[in-house]
Amino acid sequence: MLQEYKTILNSAMAELEEKKSRFIASVKPVSNEADAVEFISSLKTKYWDASHNVYAYSINNETLIQRYSDDGEPSGTAGMPALEVIKRMGIQDAVVVITRYFGGTLLGASGLIRAYSKSAALGLEAGEVVTRKLCFKLNLVVEYTLFGRLQNMLMSNDNIIKDIQYGQDVDLCVLIEAGKEEKLIADIIENTNGRAICDMGEKTFITLGSDGRLII
Repeated sequence: MLQEYKTILNSAMAELEEKKSRFIASVKPVSNEADAVEFISSLKTKYWDASHNVYAYSINNETLIQRYSDDGEPSGTAGMPALEVIKRMGIQDAVVVITRYFGGTLLGASGLIRAYSKSAALGLEAGEVVTRKLCFKLNLVVEYTLFGRLQNMLMSNDNIIKDIQYGQDVDLCVLIEAGKEEKLIADIIENTNGRAICDMGEKTFITLGSDGRLII
């Protein structure tokens, strides 16, 4: 299982015009190939009158699956450039469909590659590129007299304090990057002289925006 990867947060659309040809990039986050195929099929139905409905997707669900189609465009000028953009941006679990309405002017191989590459990038950016990171949930209970010291230690190590409840003691839910949990627990025990109650919870993927903010 991957511990960290990039994907897109939302379904989105972006449009580009090149020499009167209209390119519509539609993107969607997907978790399996069946969802990607269904999305592609729905776009082909929606844009049934288009000249081409090119697609590319990359899905990592135990095994990496990457596929593309030029849908009648010259070989290597449409689907492959779109897939290369996905790979260059490091994005997984996403599908891109680029619909083209021919405007009457031939773009040539290099022009098609540029147009499909740019359309794919615009679509993915519109979907908001985010980072998915595997973390452990750690539930902590600590006395008020130790809370300030513990909070500073947690934040200085780039851990995410998801929730704080103030009662008789302070209850915290902390998100710890997978692989760093043992050292952090040892540091907590040392910094609180063993007086913090630690309860390791489940693994979960969190979503971080490009600015590092916690989204989910």
